[in-house]
Amino acid sequence: MKKLFWYLLLIFVVLVMLTLILVVDKKLDNKKEVPQDQTKEKLSLLNNIDKKIDYFHYNYLDRYLDYQKKYPNLSDIDIVTRVNLGLDQPFYQNTKPSNELNKITILVNKYTYLPEDYVPNNLTKVSNLFSTSTRELVYEAKEAFEKMAAQAQEDGYTIRVISAYRSYHYQKGLYDNYVSRDGIDIADTYSARPGYSEHQTGLVVDIDNGKLDFNHFEETEEFHWMENNAYLYGFILRYPKGKEDITGYDYEAWHYRYVGKEIASFIQQNNLTFDEYYVRYIEK
Repeated sequence: MKKLFWYLLLIFVVLVMLTLILVVDKKLDNKKEVPQDQTKEKLSLLNNIDKKIDYFHYNYLDRYLDYQKKYPNLSDIDIVTRVNLGLDQPFYQNTKPSNELNKITILVNKYTYLPEDYVPNNLTKVSNLFSTSTRELVYEAKEAFEKMAAQAQEDGYTIRVISAYRSYHYQKGLYDNYVSRDGIDIADTYSARPGYSEHQTGLVVDIDNGKLDFNHFEETEEFHWMENNAYLYGFILRYPKGKEDITGYDYEAWHYRYVGKEIASFIQQNNLTFDEYYVRYIEK
């Protein structure tokens, strides 16, 4: 019996080790060095960047090179980042479901979508002191926003939520109205299609100062306060000026996304979009 026990234990250990090897091998599949001369020649056109960054994918190599030909002035790092995001392909094509559901690191953009029935956990009503109506955020984001708005108030500024969590169906109604009014091509520059809206994550606020329409938020003193302080509370300007080709949306001075203090500080210091940060430091 003892021999049988040890024999079975040995088989179990071997099977576990083989399973682990297969899992690791699968994760590294895109990172394996491909020895073919043709591949080495192609990599040299990208300055052998596969040795420099850990989010390079060999199966995207031809796409990287095609994108490089189209945008020869971009750095190799930017080429890899943008292709990994999917920016070498039309918006809303070759889309995939969002990972990181119910996490503050979730990515939602024009290539990454949320399920129709997705409702984030722990939605909580934002205080009426800092909101125009009944607005909800994920609890962590709600707490951070209220602290930020309270500090702004103490400094003599007014920051209030005019839009926060939106369900799939609410977003569909908005988007359909915009398409009816402006046509799909124009609507896509400023409104997300249902399932592709960050508002559905419960981590986003649109804000104003209670005096000017939100479209003029950039002209307010509150906007400048947010420029200097939002990241201290874990918020980032999600669709910044000059990054429209990466985010896929027009610049929105009023749209802020909660990502936590650490990520927000890094993005602030390095002038990144959340899309770029996600590809380089979360997804890989």
